[in-house]
Amino acid sequence: MASVLLRGVTKRFGETTVVDRLDLEAREGEFLVLVGPSGCGKTSVLRMIAGLEPVTEGEVVIGGRVVNDLAPRDRDIAMVFQNYALYPHMTVRENLEFGLRMRRTPSPDIARLVDEAAAVLDLASMLDRKPRALSGGQQQRVALGRALVRKPAVFLFDEPLSNLDARLRVQMRAEIMRMHARLPTTSVYVTHDQVEAMTMGARIAVMKAGRLQQVGAPLEVYERPANTFVAQFMGTPSMNLLPVAVSEGGRTIAAGPETLPLPPGLRASAAAHAGRAVLAGIRPENLILVSGGEPATIGATVEFVETLGHDMIIHGIREGQPLLARCPARAAPAVGETVRFAIARSEIALFDAVTGRNLETGGTEPSTSRART
Repeated sequence: MASVLLRGVTKRFGETTVVDRLDLEAREGEFLVLVGPSGCGKTSVLRMIAGLEPVTEGEVVIGGRVVNDLAPRDRDIAMVFQNYALYPHMTVRENLEFGLRMRRTPSPDIARLVDEAAAVLDLASMLDRKPRALSGGQQQRVALGRALVRKPAVFLFDEPLSNLDARLRVQMRAEIMRMHARLPTTSVYVTHDQVEAMTMGARIAVMKAGRLQQVGAPLEVYERPANTFVAQFMGTPSMNLLPVAVSEGGRTIAAGPETLPLPPGLRASAAAHAGRAVLAGIRPENLILVSGGEPATIGATVEFVETLGHDMIIHGIREGQPLLARCPARAAPAVGETVRFAIARSEIALFDAVTGRNLETGGTEPSTSRART
């Protein structure tokens, strides 16, 4: 195992900056997930770690060694790509052996390493099959096995599950996490899927337009987003952002005609922004559908309802802006009906409406520059 440290890493293509001064570390044995929308630069970061793209500025450090000038084969990494890229004329065993034979690994070691990988990934019964006789999930396990047999210091995953259907994605997430639990090799995993990021990462690093927006444990990022971009990108449905006015002393906020109390922990930072443009962030699951006209509630007109079985998502409109609520499944309100919501446990985040920064944590300003993966 080895840590991966990026110090001021920048990547430019001509005049276009695709990764901008990135400082980030994957700790030894950690499963770190890079997540962000298409075009945010996350795959470029992975390719620079792997040595498939040169670094314009900064340093890539693997296991305490600067590797900027090392070829990919000399970095002691293994990469799993979005496409399986298995050799169709070879059996599973031959696919697993191929990289080892190219490195002239002794035959007894090849047999041992292939058998170990097959046991970890439950491939032992498939070693004599060819890829066309395997399902998509089985083929992806072979691709994982091909990386696993190398016993690298670092695993790099480039959206390896995006070609699978929803059921297989869930299955393969579990396979990868079981593999990591048994063999806790340092791993950097790239995805645009926030569910993958939340369920797989020991920590997640959220990127936008080539810049790091926030890094932390999944619940930390979800519950205390650094800025409005993270707030709305992480979570399905995304966080509601409502324009509000902060009272003097920061004890309450006015959301249109309604007044809501603020949690004590937010009052000091809110008071400093009294009279300024502020956005209140409320997760849809923290809105509780209530009856009657309780004072500390907000109202919305129902546009439509998504019934998901165990719960439902109410799409409402208030003050000309959308409001989403995730509620337990029951009799759905009718389209056009006015409903009211209480806020669970006063769970509100406040953001500067101009900079987008979280008022409580200080956060980072969402990047507006353009990047690509």
